[in-house]
Parts: sequence; structure tokens; C-alpha cells
Amino acid sequence: MAYTVEKVSGNQVKIAFEIAAEAFDAAVQKAYLKVRGRVNVPGFRKGKAPRKMIESMYGEAIFYDDAFDILFPDAYEAAVKENDIQVVDRPEVDSVDQIGVGQDLKFTVKVFVKPEVELGEYKGLKAVKYVHQVTEEEIDARIQQDVEKATTMTDVEDRAVENGDIVNLDYAGSVDGVAFEGGTAQGQTLEIGSGHFIPGFEEQMIGMNLNEEKDLSVKFPEQYHAENLAGKDAIFHVKVNGIQAKVKPELDDDFAADVSDKNTFAEYKEAIVAELNEKAQKNAGIQLENNLVQQAVDAADCDIPEAMIESETDIMIREMQMRMMYQGLRFEDYLKFTGQTEEQVREMYKGEAKNRVKMQLVLEAMIKAEEIVPTEEEVEKAFAEEAERAGRTVEEFKASLNDRQKEYLKDNAAIRKVVDLIVASAEVEEKDESEQISADEALNAVNQAAEAIADEE
Repeated sequence: MAYTVEKVSGNQVKIAFEIAAEAFDAAVQKAYLKVRGRVNVPGFRKGKAPRKMIESMYGEAIFYDDAFDILFPDAYEAAVKENDIQVVDRPEVDSVDQIGVGQDLKFTVKVFVKPEVELGEYKGLKAVKYVHQVTEEEIDARIQQDVEKATTMTDVEDRAVENGDIVNLDYAGSVDGVAFEGGTAQGQTLEIGSGHFIPGFEEQMIGMNLNEEKDLSVKFPEQYHAENLAGKDAIFHVKVNGIQAKVKPELDDDFAADVSDKNTFAEYKEAIVAELNEKAQKNAGIQLENNLVQQAVDAADCDIPEAMIESETDIMIREMQMRMMYQGLRFEDYLKFTGQTEEQVREMYKGEAKNRVKMQLVLEAMIKAEEIVPTEEEVEKAFAEEAERAGRTVEEFKASLNDRQKEYLKDNAAIRKVVDLIVASAEVEEKDESEQISADEALNAVNQAAEAIADEE
């Protein structure tokens, strides 16, 4: 077999094959043996007719397609492997120039490949790092998280239900006097004021006493997951089995010692402020990286095959379906609720999918241009970070990976280095996040004014 490879464009190659006549003739014989059982020839049982008889009746070319299919996979795979062609779509037979018994088989195929990338500027970029200033409200909210963890419960017997209490109750719901599926439960726990039950249910329980029974009148929301109950009036007969109140700790040194490694509340609060400021800086750093990388991506040029965009869109749709599954929602139900088709959702994702593909291609091109190779320590760090996210030891995590997954993490280590290079070379100005919000508001105002002028015209 002989072949030549020709680049048709930045993202497509043409491979011209020439396969010896002997190989094609052998493939034709294999094709005959393969399909003879499906050919009817008068006077012969199925599968017993001689090849010459079949060819005389149906034409010599009857076996050519099957012979071609026999030869093509190995020939194509060899050409791709020997030339390290990074295909991204199925090959398309462009032409069959010569085919026949006793002749060399000549044909060409075209296939889309990973495109060439023309890099733009990616060093010395300019960007603003907008840092969020931590507020007292955020500090208090963070402290309240520890307060909730340290909060205990106490049984209440000498007063009625109040907002914020945890109530153990039995209930039985009915619509027009008929019980409905899922409307009855015993020993249910409910925090009054949490909004977990139908609107009006929790509010009507306030003031009920231990062991008291009562009928609550409620109305199901118009948009309710059970269509047979949506918008319906219902009666819930409830009984209070138990009442518990939350006992929150005092914000003092003892509290600080219980929930942290600090000895005083002042030290504890100072540590909380440092934690939130560190998080704000980290988030600002991530946004800065995204901004700079996107600038580099926008400055580059490459012709992305549609197959790569479609493949990335498939991945994004699967990610979406997985997120919904974790939330107990089926993709089909989402489509029904939003009134969209799957094709409309795919179209919605295509722009982002194209950008994700281009970003990966551009980062790979930068790695090649900068001849970046991560050190063993950097690769080990990547493994350690992923192991920590998975809650496993590095040894356990490594043992669970196949070769492809290990290569993926090594590639990520290289990407990390090129992103660090982009950021390190950039001209960065740090500003308060409020300035970004003001700038965004000003831009929106300008856009709205321009739209208004356009409408008037």
C-alpha cells in the first residue's frame, strides 16, 4: 500500500491511497465468501453459487463495496498513525479513481483534523484585578455558620410553637375530602419559618401547643410539581408531637475556643476576616486569569471544525444532565417545563462550546510555542490537588487512574504553567470591585441610550 498526505486547509487533510491489485483481488474474494449467502441464484442453494455465476448475473462490481470496506479501515488507520494525524471527525471518501479486479485500488479521503492555531498577543496583556471588599454583614454571616454548628436543641413543654422552633408532627392532607398521594406522614420534622412546606402551612402552626391537633387550610401553588394538586385548596389535619427550641451560644471566648483554634473571640473574628479576604483575593485572581486567557484566545485565529464544536456541545449537555440528575430532575422534564427542544438547548450552548474548544487549542499552541514541559514536582502537585479534592491519599488516587487520566493531569500541569506565564507578564491594575460595578452600570446606561435612539430613528 502507498499513500500521500496533502493539507487541504488549516483543519482538513486529503489522503490519496493506492492499494495493490493483489490485495484488492483478495478482498473481493473475501467479500464473495461474506455475502454469497445473501444472493439468490436460480439452481443453487443460498451460499453455494460460484463467484463467477454471481458476477455474471449481477455484474463484477457486486463485491466491490464490500471489498473496499474490508481494505479501508486498516489502510486508513495506518496512514493516520504513521503521520500522527490528529483527526477530529469521521473520514469522508472524496473520490474513487480506480477500482476493479486486476487493478490497483486508487481512492482519496478527506478528514477534518485538529486545526492549526495562529497565535496573537498573549504576553504583556492589560487587565484590572477587581477585588471584593469584605463587609461586616459577610463577616457576621460567616460567624453565624459556626453558630449554627454549635447550636444545640432543647425540648419545650411550657409554651406554644414559635417561629424558628423545630416541630415533630403528624399530618394528613386532603382535597375536597379525599386524601392524596404523598399527603400523609407521621413523625415528620419541620423547622417553622424554613418555607419547606406549602405557603401558609408553617405560619398556621405558630401558637399550637404540645399534643394539640388542628386543621390547616392551604392552597397549593399554581406552579406545583404535582399537576393534579396545582392551584387546589387543601386541608391538612396536623398534630404536634414535640417542640424543640434552638439554644445558640454566646459570642464569647468560650465560643471561639469551641469552634476554632483561637483562644479569644477577637482572635477568632480576626481569623474569619483573614479567611474571607483570602477568599476574595482568590476569586479576584481567578477572574483575572479568565480575563487574560480570554484576551489571548480572542487574539488568536483558527478554523475550528464543526465536529469539534458538536463534540464539546455533547459534553456540555451531558454535564447539564448530570447536574439535573443530582437535583432529582430529569432532562426531559426540564425541556417540558421550559418549553424547549433538545436542539434549542444545543444551539444555546454552541457559542460557549466553540469558545471552550478554541481556548483548549490556543493553550496547547502556547505550550508548544513556549516549549513548556512541567517538572516532576509540578505534575506531582497536580496529582496531590486532585487527590485532595477527591478526599483520598495521593497513592490511592494515582492507583485509581488509567494512563489516559494520568496524561490528562500532566496536560493540566502544563496548562497551569502557561496560564501563570500569561498572568506574570500582564500589566495588572488592582481596583475595588465597586468600581467594576460602576463601570458596568455606566456601560449598560450607554447601551440603553443607544438602543433608545435607534428605536426613535
